[in-house]
Amino acid sequence: MSPNDKTRSGVTIIQSHIDIKSWIERTPTVDEARPARCPKCGAPSCPVGAPIVIHGHGLRERQVRGPRTPHAPPATIVISVRRYLCTACKAVPIVVPREVRAKRLYIASAMALALALWGHVKLSAKAVRERVNPAKIMGDSVIGWATLRRWAKDVAHGKLFVDVPHPPVGSSLRDVAATAAAALAANADAQTRVLPLEHRAFIGAAHVA
Repeated sequence: MSPNDKTRSGVTIIQSHIDIKSWIERTPTVDEARPARCPKCGAPSCPVGAPIVIHGHGLRERQVRGPRTPHAPPATIVISVRRYLCTACKAVPIVVPREVRAKRLYIASAMALALALWGHVKLSAKAVRERVNPAKIMGDSVIGWATLRRWAKDVAHGKLFVDVPHPPVGSSLRDVAATAAAALAANADAQTRVLPLEHRAFIGAAHVA
């Protein structure tokens, strides 16, 4: 598990090794999702020969958006994420599926698919929105998707998919999206190399911070 950035309340979000598909099928138990260490003070969760330090602290509902596979229609679902309490420092880490990011409604795979479709496949922003955004009510005047450009800007500024290489100075937002998509696709399993790049980016995004 790897700590992500903090929410506005100061609660730390931790990505689990458990993927969102498995999480949706069955919310993991307290033991299955328990972080190895406290992300705030570093105390071990279950020290040998001593009482448990990081205890289960209930469930919290979390809305997530995006398609569950590269081919699936986009959807909005609500999952139950696990809260914990560190008895050493009173921190309250929240453990989420590995594709969920702090302060992002869309799962990482959905954002990666959108960037790949826009930057690599060269679909219009409106077409990308139709593939990734579950909201179907759009006015006739809608020709783009501001969220897509914001994701590309966040990539360029190191705020989204921070492990991918920085794009060259002066790159357009579409170029930034294409660079990110290629880097994310490279993180997909080797057996996926026969798949289109946008599908591999969808898969690889779950393994990138």
